[in-house]
Amino acid sequence: MKQKTIIFIQHIVVCSFTFIFGFGTVAAQNSKHYKIHTVAFYNVENLFDTINDPNKYDEKSPMMELKHDRSAVYQKKVTNMASVISQIGASATKNTPAIIGLAEVENRAVVEDLANDPALIAKDYGIVHFESPDARGIDVALMYQKALFTPVSTSTHELKLFDSETNNRVYTRDQLLVSGYLDGDLIHILVNHWPSRRGGEAKSRSKREAAARLNKHLIDSLQTTDPYAKILSMGDFNDDPTNASFKKILKTKKNKRAVGLKGLYNPMERILKEGNGSNAYRDVWFLFDQIFMTKPFLKKNRGSLRLYRAGVFNAPFLINKEGRYKGYPFRSFSYGKFLNGYSDHLPVYVHLIKEVE
Repeated sequence: MKQKTIIFIQHIVVCSFTFIFGFGTVAAQNSKHYKIHTVAFYNVENLFDTINDPNKYDEKSPMMELKHDRSAVYQKKVTNMASVISQIGASATKNTPAIIGLAEVENRAVVEDLANDPALIAKDYGIVHFESPDARGIDVALMYQKALFTPVSTSTHELKLFDSETNNRVYTRDQLLVSGYLDGDLIHILVNHWPSRRGGEAKSRSKREAAARLNKHLIDSLQTTDPYAKILSMGDFNDDPTNASFKKILKTKKNKRAVGLKGLYNPMERILKEGNGSNAYRDVWFLFDQIFMTKPFLKKNRGSLRLYRAGVFNAPFLINKEGRYKGYPFRSFSYGKFLNGYSDHLPVYVHLIKEVE
């Protein structure tokens, strides 16, 4: 199963521009200078530690199911994840992501281990994490380069769900909201991991639509305070960009020109249409991992961050070359064994650029 190359959402004649990679500059023909930053999201597939937490149902995690060498496997898993993160967007920025949202992390400690891996430690990542009530014991989190992003507020928002048949509480991931300054611009970031399709897409649809309503409520609240708020919502949504949760509840748009003042633009819809995905099941690719945004990221205001392009990071080493899952994302675990892979999801990212003097 072969994916197409990533789609470029916005065409720019690169030879006419200067990009500032890290902290350096290059001369440009028309004297326009731009900084470029990667903002990414990655479902890191069951990043659990080796400790049995009595307050969590982590006994069934792939890590805890291993019979031998848990510590060695954990270290290799962290190293593999850090290696991927270090490469997302690096071909354009010569840097690791300025900001990256994460899903399927067990606790803050595993995120700290990730940030302190040799592949990332020099970037001095800060961490935002809250414990969620999720039944599997997994959370979302955010990592950010302290030199590039300064948080000013953080909060976690509970998604209350109840089983339609038993009326029992269904415990799932909270939605994380982080506001702060990226290279001088105030931006707001929502990190999501919506309920899965377990039991079938139709049966589980209402749970994801409830998650979409919570996400819209948080976006609406930010826009009530500031209609021009720059908001990025990212995550593993367990829905495609064309599902009702996006098109009917969030009302995301595929085309920039169709986005109203408080509207939402989803560049991932065009990527899906081109045949790209971030995860696969039964020989079908889905684009459950997405990043969408408010209209101010589409404006070409000098000295302000705007969208340059969006994509799926589908480097060849992240795809299985053989076996049962040939052509699928090269995952870490399968049937109680560690495969020395990465994740059953591919990372997604956006590049944001800013014209500077």
